[in-house]
Amino acid sequence: MNFSQYFDNWLYSDTGYYSNYKTIGKEGDFFTAVSTSSFFGGSIGKKIVSIIQEGHLPNNTTIVEVGAHHGYLLADIVQFIYTLKPELLDTLEFAIVERYPHLQEQQKQYFKNSFGDVIKLKHYNDISEFKAKNAMIIANEIFDAFSCELVYTTKDDILQKGITKDNKIEFIDLDINNPKDQELKDICEKYKITKGEVSLGFKEFATILNNNIENFDFITFDYGDFHPRNDFSIRIYHKHNVYPIFQDDINLKELYQQSDITYDVHFNHLIDSFNEAGIENVESTTQLKALVEFGIIELLEMLHKNTSEENYLREANKIKTLLTPTGMGDRFKMAHFRKNEK
Repeated sequence: MNFSQYFDNWLYSDTGYYSNYKTIGKEGDFFTAVSTSSFFGGSIGKKIVSIIQEGHLPNNTTIVEVGAHHGYLLADIVQFIYTLKPELLDTLEFAIVERYPHLQEQQKQYFKNSFGDVIKLKHYNDISEFKAKNAMIIANEIFDAFSCELVYTTKDDILQKGITKDNKIEFIDLDINNPKDQELKDICEKYKITKGEVSLGFKEFATILNNNIENFDFITFDYGDFHPRNDFSIRIYHKHNVYPIFQDDINLKELYQQSDITYDVHFNHLIDSFNEAGIENVESTTQLKALVEFGIIELLEMLHKNTSEENYLREANKIKTLLTPTGMGDRFKMAHFRKNEK
C-alpha cells in the first residue's frame, strides 16, 4: 500500500493510535504547546478579541477548534476571553471538531467541570459538517497528522514514492497514469522536493472551509519549515523517545499503532494550498513572533500585578519554553488565514 494509507491506518483506523484515548504531557508520548502553558491559549484568546474589535468578525462568531484532544486549548481561550472581555461570552458560540466519541466525552466533561452550564459546547465529527456564516477556527498541531507520501530521488534522478509491505518501507517508481502520483510529482516539481514527506490533504481541507463558511479567520500552529528540507523528518514518538522512521534498528511492527507518528509541516505548501482555495494568508511567522504579537508578554505582565512572585516566576518559566528560539519558539510556526466576503 502507499505510505499515506499506512500512515492513516497507524493513527486513525479502529485499532489506530488516536482511536484510544491518549495522554499528552509527562505521562504520554508527546508534548504540545497546550500542555506547556495556559498562556498559549490565552494569547490566542487575546488575538481573537483583537480580531473581533477590529471588525474582521462579529461578536456572535463561533469559535471552533479542530482536533482538541482534552479540550484544554479551547477552555484556556474561553477563560482568557472572560478575563479580557467578559461580555463576549454572552454572544460567542463554541464548537469542537472531533472524530472520536471517547474524546468528545472527555471534552464535554472538562468543559462541564470548568464552566458548568455557562458555556455551551457543540461537537462536529468532521470539518465538512461545520457550516457557519462567521467562524474563528483554531488548530494546534493538526497538519503534522495529515497522512503523507514519502518521496525519494534515485541516483539516476528518478522520483520514487514510498510503499509499505509487512511493516517495511520500500520505494517504487511513480505511475504517471495515476492522478494521485501525477499530483505528487507536480508538487515535488513545484517546490523542488527530491526527498521527504508530501501531504496531499492541505487543499481539500482549505476547500472545505472555503465552501462551508462565509467569513472566517483561521489560526494554526505546527512544527515545520517554510521551505522543504529535502530530507526525511518523519519520526515516531514513543514514551518521550524519538525514533527516525529509517533508523536501522527500528521495529515498525512493534511501534505500529502503539505510538505517535509525525513529520515536519511544509508551510509554503500549506499557504499555497489555502491561496489556491481562495483564502488569504494574513501572516505566517515563527511561534515566538506570533505569540509576542498576539500579546503573551502583556498577559504575563497582567499576571505579575495580580499574583505572587512565586506564581509569576513559575508561569514565566513555562512561557519561556514556548518562546525560546532553541525550543518551541522557532521550531514551531504559525499561519493566519482569512476569508472575508462582507
